[in-house]
Amino acid sequence: MKTRIYVGAITLVSLALRLFHLGTPKGFVFDEVYYVDGARDYLAHGVEVTGQEPEFVVHPPVGKWLIALGIKIFGDNEFGWRFMGALLGAAMIVLIALIAHRLFRNSYLTIAASALMAMDGLALVHSRTALLDIYLSFFVLLATYLFLTRWHWWAGIALGLAVATKWSALYYLALFGLVALYRAFNHNTGRNLIKPTLKTVAQYALIPFSIYITSWAGWFISARGWARDYSSNIIVSFIHYHSQMLGFHTGLVQKHSYQANPWSWLVMGRPTSFFYETPKNCGADHCSQEVLALGTPLLWWLATIAVAVVIGFWIKSFAVKRYEPPLNVIVTGIAAGYLPWFFFQKRTVFSFYAIVFEPFLILAIIYCAYVALLHFENKRNIYTILGLIGLVIFINFIFFLPVFTGDVITYDSWQARMWLPSWV
Repeated sequence: MKTRIYVGAITLVSLALRLFHLGTPKGFVFDEVYYVDGARDYLAHGVEVTGQEPEFVVHPPVGKWLIALGIKIFGDNEFGWRFMGALLGAAMIVLIALIAHRLFRNSYLTIAASALMAMDGLALVHSRTALLDIYLSFFVLLATYLFLTRWHWWAGIALGLAVATKWSALYYLALFGLVALYRAFNHNTGRNLIKPTLKTVAQYALIPFSIYITSWAGWFISARGWARDYSSNIIVSFIHYHSQMLGFHTGLVQKHSYQANPWSWLVMGRPTSFFYETPKNCGADHCSQEVLALGTPLLWWLATIAVAVVIGFWIKSFAVKRYEPPLNVIVTGIAAGYLPWFFFQKRTVFSFYAIVFEPFLILAIIYCAYVALLHFENKRNIYTILGLIGLVIFINFIFFLPVFTGDVITYDSWQARMWLPSWV
């Protein structure tokens, strides 16, 4: 009961932080200009258009429909654009607590997982910005929890919604599906294998595919969608459109000042500046206002070390044939969200994509704490050390809070937060 109270309190405080001055900055932040425009089009026409002409868009509809829901409730303004992201971003704090509790069965670690999630700057920035990645991350984390609870039909639905938000969720769908198939083959033989295999295919192929197709209902119904008239056969037109989308994603090599190689993501080598202005109302000669998609530095640097430790334990578990569910979950979550980007070295990519596997980085830290509690007899000292680490991360989070929320500060204060030259 106390665990629920603590997690609930952390979530409510985090939700308040996400909603406070959510309409700041005014106007579009980074790629909001594309996704908010798409949300408006869905509300007005059910499909994205430019004036009276079809518009070529490269991401599926679900994330933009969620932005549209916020607009429908709160109006076509900054708060409306960003509300659903703030809500689901806070919900992710509850989800990671549920996952941590299921993996480690330790109330302290459950609370710690939710607290670390609440203190991450990248998660906060995404929760306060109308981009698609926060919705993708929510559905992936939801699918992870549902998979762990063996609610596979619901996990398939969550993964279908994730793919219908951004294609990068396909890697999670593939890995979850393969693990589910492995379990079916591992526990059944002969004719007894047919039913669980078909069931798994339905859960992790047919259900997600059906949801993905349904998400494009507006395109199918309307005559104004991009490539809708490519062929008299609507399926051919749909496939042709998707081939164009694939061509865009694989051929995006245009240089961008904030692009970042995946090698630098974990240490936040080149965070993306979503917004920067120099207002004149901070009580100093020079002022700054920025929204920087930066993970809380000490949290991410600690997570980088934790990931190395987890991979070491994971490799060892295979060597001794003693498989630990926490290790498998963490490694799978990071692998699906992170490793594929290394195969696109020429593509224009950004470090803020890391938000999708950020919860698994936190779970890596929690796993290291879990191992420490298991291997050291004086647990009081371990809890004290973990508490001090959490306090330092909290102070670090508060220090960087102005550049997470877009507050107006003096230029000197802003400069003091640019710890690395590559952050400018």
